Amino acid sequence: MLAWASAQIHCQFHASENRVALPPSDGSKHDVQAENETVFVPNRGERGQCILSTPPKILFCDLRLDPGESKSYSYCETLPVDGPPSFRGQSVKYVYKLTIGCQRVNSPIKLLRVPFRVLVLHGLKDYQFPQDEAVAPSNPFLEEEEGLKKDSRLADLATELLMVATSRRSLHLYNISNTRGKVGTFCIFKTVYKIGEDVIGTFNFSEGDIPCLQFSVSLQTEESIQEEFQRRRGQPVSFTVHARHQESCLHTAQSSFSLPIPLSSTPGFTTNIVSLKWRLHFEFVTSGESAGTCLVRGSQSEAVTWTGVEQMEVDTFSWDLPIKVLPTNPILASYVSQFSSTNSITI
Repeated sequence: MLAWASAQIHCQFHASENRVALPPSDGSKHDVQAENETVFVPNRGERGQCILSTPPKILFCDLRLDPGESKSYSYCETLPVDGPPSFRGQSVKYVYKLTIGCQRVNSPIKLLRVPFRVLVLHGLKDYQFPQDEAVAPSNPFLEEEEGLKKDSRLADLATELLMVATSRRSLHLYNISNTRGKVGTFCIFKTVYKIGEDVIGTFNFSEGDIPCLQFSVSLQTEESIQEEFQRRRGQPVSFTVHARHQESCLHTAQSSFSLPIPLSSTPGFTTNIVSLKWRLHFEFVTSGESAGTCLVRGSQSEAVTWTGVEQMEVDTFSWDLPIKVLPTNPILASYVSQFSSTNSITI
């Protein structure tokens, strides 16, 4: 005999006490029912704050199962459009979970928590679909079908918006120079990407006046806490490196790189507490001397051998190029894990 079972989705917020200063919680609101073992509280016993939750839905009541008998129930819920995406950063975390609560007669409640990932695409909240069928008579028996049709149209719209935003290609040229002169040029064809895509760029050092000995390119995310929630004023921003390319390029006329954006990464977003931005971080090592002094002649005989110098004065400098990273189709994002998961609880 099972008394009842309910399902609810909630988003749990975690913050690092060393980096984030949250306002004190209101201790006057003491929920007596939350301490009752017979009350369904999805986030009971979890650390952090519950910043978003859907209304609980009852799956069944007073269910009696004979030995060997089983019953299945389906659950469907619409997530609020103003929630944050799933994110596990150095300062904050946003974790979504589906909680199933079930109680056997004369027994405590058992909870099953299933974590899942949420991707957020901004711009869909205020979109108005054209009223193509505004003059058609309404049928109350088709409300559910219309709701599914709208969800399908919303998914198609999201895919189309992503395609339009990330398929635009235009040539972006940047001159690379330091205080002594021009090092080369950098070329990139777009600055808006989806997770799972590759960031491709090319260098041209043939027109440079200063020899470039080595360069490195890092694909990074910049996690910054909003000023009013910083533990210390002016505290440093947290950086995470997702991909890196390094190359020695002395006497190289042209070179290129390709950095993949992981499907498991979080697209850029902003909340009232944290902001996540993407960028390309460049580091260049240039010669302090002219290109002709980078090699020495090893022999005066007819067979000439050129070798690199043992010591050289160098200069280093860095450059950051902001890029925009958007989510992708959830079906593609789910390819990160090809394994189907099964969760169970013992009642």
